[in-house]
Amino acid sequence: MPIHAVPLRNWARVTLIWTTLLALPGTAADAPHPAQRLIEQSLAGMRSNPDTSRKDAERALELLARAPDADLEIRARLVLCDYLAERDRKAAEYEAALALALLAQAERKGLAAGVLGCQGEILETAGENAQARMLYEQAVAAATEAEDQEMLAGALFQRGYLLGLSGDYAAGLADLDRAKSIYEMLEMPAHALTALGSIAILYNRLGDYGEARRIYAQTLKAQQAAGLEREQAVTLHNLGRAHENLGEWGAASQAFGAALEISTRIDYARGQAYALRGLASAANARNEPRHALRILARAQAFQRQTPDARLRARIALARGIALHKIDRHASSIAALEAARRVFRDADSLAELATTYASLAAVHADIGDWRKAYRYQTAFKNTSDTLLNRQLDQRFATLKVQFDTAARDQENELLLREKEATERALEQERRANRLQAVVIALGVALVALLATLMLRERRTSRRLRTLAMTDELTGVPNRRDVLRHLERLLDSAEQRPCSILIIDIDHFKRINDTHGHPVGDQVLRIVAAELRAAVHPPATIGRLGGEEFIIVLPRTDADHAAVVAERIRERIMRVDLTDCFVGRVTASVGIATTAPGVAATRDLLRQADAALYQAKHAGRNCVRSAAAA
Repeated sequence: MPIHAVPLRNWARVTLIWTTLLALPGTAADAPHPAQRLIEQSLAGMRSNPDTSRKDAERALELLARAPDADLEIRARLVLCDYLAERDRKAAEYEAALALALLAQAERKGLAAGVLGCQGEILETAGENAQARMLYEQAVAAATEAEDQEMLAGALFQRGYLLGLSGDYAAGLADLDRAKSIYEMLEMPAHALTALGSIAILYNRLGDYGEARRIYAQTLKAQQAAGLEREQAVTLHNLGRAHENLGEWGAASQAFGAALEISTRIDYARGQAYALRGLASAANARNEPRHALRILARAQAFQRQTPDARLRARIALARGIALHKIDRHASSIAALEAARRVFRDADSLAELATTYASLAAVHADIGDWRKAYRYQTAFKNTSDTLLNRQLDQRFATLKVQFDTAARDQENELLLREKEATERALEQERRANRLQAVVIALGVALVALLATLMLRERRTSRRLRTLAMTDELTGVPNRRDVLRHLERLLDSAEQRPCSILIIDIDHFKRINDTHGHPVGDQVLRIVAAELRAAVHPPATIGRLGGEEFIIVLPRTDADHAAVVAERIRERIMRVDLTDCFVGRVTASVGIATTAPGVAATRDLLRQADAALYQAKHAGRNCVRSAAAA
């Protein structure tokens, strides 16, 4: 796990623990346990000096050995688990196991979420993200069942960051924003600030480096005012990463240097390794590879003190780039291949694309054009996948943020964002083509040029198909189906034309209760049922969220109502027991072209109004705009 994840998480979790200790059952307000003060000090010290925090937790456990208190001991062991997760995996697992064994004696049941979160933290630091995510899901469920709002916010915080790390930025932002809202409701501003910092991390991964940089600066100012040295080091590193992504190497070096200074002062080895890695990348950018290698040797010494797989891979990537610059090609390839394996397993597309590009350059320099072309192709495919993922997630993020706004305004914003991202994608394609041409000119192989051109055409066709298809359900997306509807409305032969807007009832409850993966599976199953129920010339598409649209050419209102009722009954018969949902229902709104109702916007507005009537009528029913 990257450095920017663990310290923020630790801050969120440990300060959460601190604020709730006084309310622990079984602790008399007038005679607190002697270990309680040490645990409070430990929780507070985690944000400034982790080693001091660890010593306080260990002294608290010595007192608890003489006067046991299960809840307090779990808290103390969770502090040690957080501390050890980024230093000694086996020792962290030992503390988590001891905390788990104490849960049966604990009075506060929400503590189970904290133990699950700590176990997930250990796995995530080691790069085992799939298993970590499963534990975070269980932590959210445990906190929800215990009705423990603070623990729920902490579990949402962990799950949200990992979702963003896996590329599911919209769902990650939704979790982090929800955690931030809970903290604000509970009047816990420090926790809300931590959630805000993690939101900035996801903006950085989403490609919005300017917004990430702005939030980091805001967070840093608050941390400096509170004297939180460790968090300052983390935020300075994250700020340096944003500058690095923007190519602002002077500002990046300044931020990394400040992070190194603080990490050295508090003897934070992991922070020192990350800061040195950033300074080495800046040295590479200034074409100072030998200086970069000296810095990376220091970084590796600190890296050996932590099980962080992604840190090891980032150092290997920077080392491979530096070795290439001084023509040590074999060593460069070995370092880059080691980084590639970690980034590939972690699905870290941005770093993986950089690694592929570096491997292509090294193989081109040594004349191995076949491998150079292969890695260049992998670079292009990875870059396109990353851009498409960012494009899709930006749309999903906008849907989350603006779902309560007027639909016309939302459509306008989505179209603007679509145009901007398409321009960025086109610029990226041009850059990729130029890089391919450079390699082709170097080897002077006409056949290779022809192969590259053919592959480019195939890629363009695939991208056009992807741009018109909803990735989750496989049905046409909003842009494609609305374009098809406009063509139908322009043709007099297709009149009358009807549309059905289908909305899955209580879908938000499914997401909140069972999680977004189950919600996604429900959407896929419903989409499959709609595809089976609709035949040409009718067309199905996904408008967004839980809404689908069916376009029925040459269909009047009465016939459309029959089709809608059939579809509603079909959805109601779908058995979703395997998804732990049971059965779902849907509401349907119908609109049909008529004099004065010929434009796409008018037809959508009428169908939407009919859908709202179906919702207000108790859901699981069909309403027509004509009837309205």
